[in-house]
Amino acid sequence: MRAATGWRDFALLDASSGEKLERWGDVTLIRPDPQVIWNTPRGPAWGRADACYHRSDKGGGSWETRGKLREYWTIGYGETLRFKISPTGFKHTGLFPEQAVNWDLFGALIREAAETRKEPVRVLNLFAYTGGATLACAAAGAAVCHVDASKGMVAWARENQALSGLGDKPIRWIVDDCRKFVEREIRRGSRYDAVIMDPPSYGRGPGGEVWKLEDCVYDLVDLCAGVLTDDPLFFAVNSYTTGLSPSVMAYILGVTVGKRHPGGAVASDEIGLPVEGTGMVLPCGATAIWRSAAGNREAKEELP
Repeated sequence: MRAATGWRDFALLDASSGEKLERWGDVTLIRPDPQVIWNTPRGPAWGRADACYHRSDKGGGSWETRGKLREYWTIGYGETLRFKISPTGFKHTGLFPEQAVNWDLFGALIREAAETRKEPVRVLNLFAYTGGATLACAAAGAAVCHVDASKGMVAWARENQALSGLGDKPIRWIVDDCRKFVEREIRRGSRYDAVIMDPPSYGRGPGGEVWKLEDCVYDLVDLCAGVLTDDPLFFAVNSYTTGLSPSVMAYILGVTVGKRHPGGAVASDEIGLPVEGTGMVLPCGATAIWRSAAGNREAKEELP
C-alpha cells in the first residue's frame, strides 16, 4: 500500500467501530468509514472532537458539533498547495487527503518530463472535484484542463487555486459531463499528454441514467485513451469501489491505453492514510497508472 505520509496540516488520529478521528488543521472531526470494521478502544481524544457526522436512515446525515464549528478554514500541503475545508451535508470536507500520494507522483513525472519536452505537459483531469490533482500538476508546470459536472465543485477548485497562489497557471475550468466532454475533444482533435480520472462509484448521469463504476469504467477508459497524444506520459485511474480491485483496473489500462501505446508499463496498488494512534495504514481506495517508458524512468516515487 502507498501511504500519504507528507501531511503536516492533516492527520488520521485513530479509527475504530466504523468511524475515523481526523485532524484538519486545528479542527478535529469524526466521520464514518465503512473500511473500519474493527472495534478497538477509543482514547479521550474522541470525546474532544469538534464535530461528529451521523448518517441518516433516510440518506445523507448531519453534523453534531461541540460549540460552534467554523463554516470553512484552510489547510496546506507542501510548500504551495492550500485548500479550503468545509464540512458538507454528505460527510465530505472538500478534500481526499490520501490522494496526496498521487499528487506527489504526478508532479514528479511532470517536472522530469519538462526537462526534455519543448511544450508544457497537457493534463486532462476528469471528475476533478475541488482540484487537488489539478493544482499539483499546475504547480509542477503542466497546462491542465479541469472537468467536473458540478458547478459548485469547480468554483471550490478555483478558490483553492487562489489560496495556493496559482492564479497565473494555465488551467482551463470546465463544467460538463466528463464523457460528453471527452467525446467532443476527440472530435475537435484536442489531445493530452496525461489523463487523470477519479470517477464516482455510483451516481446518475445528466439524463437520469444510473452510473455504476464497475459497469462503466472499461468503456470510459477506452474512450479516454483516444484523447492521448502520440507520445503520452501517463494515464491514472482512481477507484473507491471496494469490489473493483487494483489488479482489475491495471488490466483495463493494459488492454486499452497499453494496447494503443506499446512500451509503457502498468502498476496498481491501494492508497491509504497512516493512523497515528495505532501505526496501521487505513486503506482509502486504489490507483492504477499506465506510464510511458520515459515516465517509468523519470518518476521519483515508484509504484510496486
